[in-house]
Amino acid sequence: MALFTKADITSWERFYRANVLSALSGCKAAMLVGSANNAGQHNLALFQNIVHLGANPALIGMINRPETATPHTLHNIRETGWFTLSAVTTNMIAAAHQCSAKYPADTDEFEAVGLSKTLMGAAAVPAVKESPVQALLSLVEIVPITHNNTWLIIGEVQAFSIADGLIAADGFVDMIAAGMVCTIGLDGYAAPQLLQRFAYAKPGSAVVSLP
Repeated sequence: MALFTKADITSWERFYRANVLSALSGCKAAMLVGSANNAGQHNLALFQNIVHLGANPALIGMINRPETATPHTLHNIRETGWFTLSAVTTNMIAAAHQCSAKYPADTDEFEAVGLSKTLMGAAAVPAVKESPVQALLSLVEIVPITHNNTWLIIGEVQAFSIADGLIAADGFVDMIAAGMVCTIGLDGYAAPQLLQRFAYAKPGSAVVSLP
């Protein structure tokens, strides 16, 4: 195995460094974040760092890169207090990746990349119509991460839409059947495979596989 020190990492070219370090945290769900400003201008952006924060209340967090690099989503969420999440599927990869381009603020990424809209909630927040999993979230808080000028955006799920047949009797959501993809590094996309499900683990109990 090769060992790389902090000095090595610092010396790498910017995009090479970002690609390697992004991959170190493993495969991450690819999600499209929809938002709008008070003037009704729609925005769609690709996010990788999405994390479940709790079920009661239903909280989801996501990391927004420095505001100077990706300002539109953060601005819109601050302004309106709403955003959506749409799962990226295998037939949406190219369009979703193109959403990572730095379009001007007045560009509607839905139109630019060829994805359709569905409007969620009374606030009419845009989500991706082609996605089998769409969620509407209200802003809870935006936490600054001062060490690298990024932001943790925390939202509460107010509603969600999901394709028929994806939720099992025990609440398991089959994102594999939904066709959802994950990302590796900055530009790699992969289709995950379900290997096994297990019963709730308890100390001293045998590991039980679920059918």
